[in-house]
Amino acid sequence: MNPTEHEISFGPYTAVATARGGALRGLQHEGRDLVVGFGADGGIPDYRGVICAPWPNRLADGRYSFDGKDFKSTVNEEARGTALHGLVFGALWELQERTACSVRLGTRIEPGEAYPGRLDISVEYELRADGLRSTVHAENVGGDAAPYGVCPHPYLLAGAAPLDEWTVQIPATEFMEVSAERLLPAGMAGVEGHAFDFRTERVLGAVEIDHAFTGLIHNGDGLASVRAYDPSGTGVELEWDSAWPWLQIHTADKPAGPSRLGLAVEPMTCPPDAFNSGTDVVRLAPGESHEASWTVRASSR
Repeated sequence: MNPTEHEISFGPYTAVATARGGALRGLQHEGRDLVVGFGADGGIPDYRGVICAPWPNRLADGRYSFDGKDFKSTVNEEARGTALHGLVFGALWELQERTACSVRLGTRIEPGEAYPGRLDISVEYELRADGLRSTVHAENVGGDAAPYGVCPHPYLLAGAAPLDEWTVQIPATEFMEVSAERLLPAGMAGVEGHAFDFRTERVLGAVEIDHAFTGLIHNGDGLASVRAYDPSGTGVELEWDSAWPWLQIHTADKPAGPSRLGLAVEPMTCPPDAFNSGTDVVRLAPGESHEASWTVRASSR
């Protein structure tokens, strides 16, 4: 038995979480994959399923200032000169609790050159009748305040057909324009009349997206969701609440090798480069905590 792998099940659902990056390695409903998975050993391709904290997405040049002090993180997206997806995706998370249908993993961020605070971060994956509910909890266990943001990084699978043939619904009225070279923030725009307007479900086609959306549309229960359907009628849904005011969508386009293998759907507490803009950054004082959840489930027509 691999001690870094944790399989859980409930009803028609099974899932595998891994200590590597606290990631969701696989999720199935009646044997059908709902996310793009990866192997039990080695690296994690394309950050699939990892938890991105204490910032999501890109941080320009890996640099930012907080409370009058400058910090510098490793640039791990060298072509664009950014620090991508935070500090914990490469960590080996510890098992904190496990049942037949749930598992909780945790890790710690220590203060240093890249970050001012000491955070304990945990993720719980729990299978229920309505799908996989995941919750990220962060607590400042240090003596200094710290900036915080988070997002999950799953690539959803609606079915076996190519991504271009899926129909997609994205409940967002605005998106963040980005620079072509670095994909860093360059302004905001409305989706009205734009190729990114998926407020009404439609075929994705050849549209390429790697952008943050906001102006999210919630239902009467305060929930928003992205839905994707395969032409065969199978589908997948990711649902979140108001704790996540931003949403990154990526059509997983690659300049070389396998491309558009799934649809990355990433609720975010703050937008790209938020540690520099300050937009929606959570400030965690010593002893304070933050928690946010999302659910992935199978759907069908």
